Amino acid sequence: MRSVMVQIPNTPTSADVARLAGVSRATVSYVLNNTSAVRISDATRRRVHEAARELGYVPHAAARSLRAGHSRTVLMPAPAIPVGPLYSGFLNELQWALGRLDYTVVQYGSVGLQGDEAARAWAELRPVAVLVPGTGLGPQGVALLKRSGARAVVTLGPARVDGAHALLMDHDTVGHCAGVHLYQRGRRRIGVVMPEEPGLDVYARPRLAGVREALRGTDAGVTELPLGYTEESAAELAARWPRLGLDGVFAYNDEYAMLLMRALQDEGVRIPEDVAVIGADDLMLGRLLRPRLSTVHIDLPSGRDLAGLVDRAVRDPGGEPEVHTVLGASVIRRESS
Repeated sequence: MRSVMVQIPNTPTSADVARLAGVSRATVSYVLNNTSAVRISDATRRRVHEAARELGYVPHAAARSLRAGHSRTVLMPAPAIPVGPLYSGFLNELQWALGRLDYTVVQYGSVGLQGDEAARAWAELRPVAVLVPGTGLGPQGVALLKRSGARAVVTLGPARVDGAHALLMDHDTVGHCAGVHLYQRGRRRIGVVMPEEPGLDVYARPRLAGVREALRGTDAGVTELPLGYTEESAAELAARWPRLGLDGVFAYNDEYAMLLMRALQDEGVRIPEDVAVIGADDLMLGRLLRPRLSTVHIDLPSGRDLAGLVDRAVRDPGGEPEVHTVLGASVIRRESS
């Protein structure tokens, strides 16, 4: 039997990169790990990056973690609720900012897992930090993650969790802005859309409470309007609109507002003459509607600021958890109200 020799290409190493770039292995490590403690010229950094690209060299994450004593992986569990364009943009900025700080962002799909059970699944990946959207994680889950090596646990939601850093999302303010605006526009019988999609209640309830608070002590009333995110659900609501007697509606967000506006117009309801409509999120599509959609513009936290919080917590894991209230809101009045 004739034998055939197969040459297996050697995996390039940092020593190969150093030889090609004409620098030391330490310099290669400093450059590719974005070490800021050592001053290295831009020309040298370019040579190292060019040599790494030419050789196809990729740093070994596991080896780097062993040297550092921890990983550089930031775990972001995928939200269990529908994510709109506003939140997607925030996540993109956050991932870019963490990448600039030499962290690797991994999104984890934990469908069917909740609370401490989800935390156990996240801990198996040994992330250095975990960013938890929404609710469900408790103090025991935070402790579990920290025991597994997570130096930072950050929650993004309506309430803080013991042991974790927190960005508190004040959705009451969003509803309050919408309620005040509709009242100032002379509307007194105000509906508030309550999405029927699972998971959105944690945001919809505070927005409803904000509308109620804005109208407390006035002659205006509030009616809850359950609405599924389908054309059929919107058509059913629009068909019984005359019986509701409403002259204003806060539609939870721009997407639900657009869905409801189209159904109301199909039923011959005039906007804003018969009913004023306001959404939230200030999406581009809302400006393309006719009439253009009034909205509550929401200021999400800066992705760079959150990345900085993660980096501070990783560097000082024993520090006191930071708590920041975020989510500024302001009304943008357009033709629909």
